[in-house]
Amino acid sequence: MEPVMAVAIGLLYAAAIFLMLRRSIVKLVIGLMLLSNAANLLIFTSAGMTRGAPPLIPEGLAAPLGPVADPLPQAVVLTAIVIAFGVLAFAVVLIRRAYEIVKADDLDKMKETDT
Repeated sequence: MEPVMAVAIGLLYAAAIFLMLRRSIVKLVIGLMLLSNAANLLIFTSAGMTRGAPPLIPEGLAAPLGPVADPLPQAVVLTAIVIAFGVLAFAVVLIRRAYEIVKADDLDKMKETDT
């Protein structure tokens, strides 16, 4: 399963970089979101793709029984998802405002309108 995830992560990174190198600001933002999704998958995959029970310790024991899932990568990815959503919301508002002023989503045309 991990080699398949490695290929999927590589494809997401490649697509993200390709989109971020385009001149359209909309494609730039889509590439940014793909990049954050690829990073989240990388964190999950590097933590290990094993199934485990929730990391709960039964009453009266010092350690959980059997293999447990590692909660740290899940917490990091959940935080990254929330931050990525905030960045996406800000970027959508920024794109809308820039399009109202410039009437184009081409980054080269936006550079020419600097005053």
